Amino acid sequence: MESHVLIEKAEGVLTLTLNRPEKKNALTQAMYQRLGDAIDGAANDPEARCVLIQAEGDAFTAGNDIGDFAARGAEGRSTGDKQKWEGNPLLAALARAKRPLVAAVHGRAVGVGVTMLLHCDLVYMAEDALLSTPFVNLGLVPEAASSLTLPARIGHARAFAMFVLGEAVTAQEAVAWGIANKALPRAELRTTALAAARAVAQRSPSAVAITKALMREPEQLAKRMEVEGAHFVAQLSTPEAAAAFAAFADKRRGMRGS
Repeated sequence: MESHVLIEKAEGVLTLTLNRPEKKNALTQAMYQRLGDAIDGAANDPEARCVLIQAEGDAFTAGNDIGDFAARGAEGRSTGDKQKWEGNPLLAALARAKRPLVAAVHGRAVGVGVTMLLHCDLVYMAEDALLSTPFVNLGLVPEAASSLTLPARIGHARAFAMFVLGEAVTAQEAVAWGIANKALPRAELRTTALAAARAVAQRSPSAVAITKALMREPEQLAKRMEVEGAHFVAQLSTPEAAAAFAAFADKRRGMRGS
């Protein structure tokens, strides 16, 4: 639904706001599509020189909407249509993004809520931010080329602990490790991130675009996403993943009943 991702453009900044707070901004396929389309569209929009990603509610994002994800997976398995559960338009758009990306993160950021940050050029975090990538807990594997980008950013040992042990990372650790630029009081987060996005938008568009391109290898990122995606899809069919999803669903029902 369009209301789950709000889009605003002003002063050269395209702001994408996750707006599903009642579900901790868990991302559905429709939200991925809207985000991906907006990032792709900015590449050819002279009035969108920088993209800012932020969120409403008390969390940045809980990651994949498990119900939506499981339903698409079941449909894909039953029909043989891998596109129902394999493609993620946001990840592809992040890999080929031409415009600088700025993120303002608060509360919990889970799974893709973390891996998308590794494609952002500037990341600001509220002091209450907590990052986790519990892919293995669900019987799955990293995505968004994070098996490449996270170890490159923070080192193998720290990345392995995040991926395999599900260890969470605070905002202060994220800054110290090079995931984020600053950790700020929550009240200052949006104004600081927006000011940075506006500052980027005021710079020479061609110089900014070339600088971003020189710092990235989109073909390598896309290739790693393809490899990760094949493993991800294969893992979805394993007993371990089925058990993990069932346990997650049971836990959620228990929380509703309490």
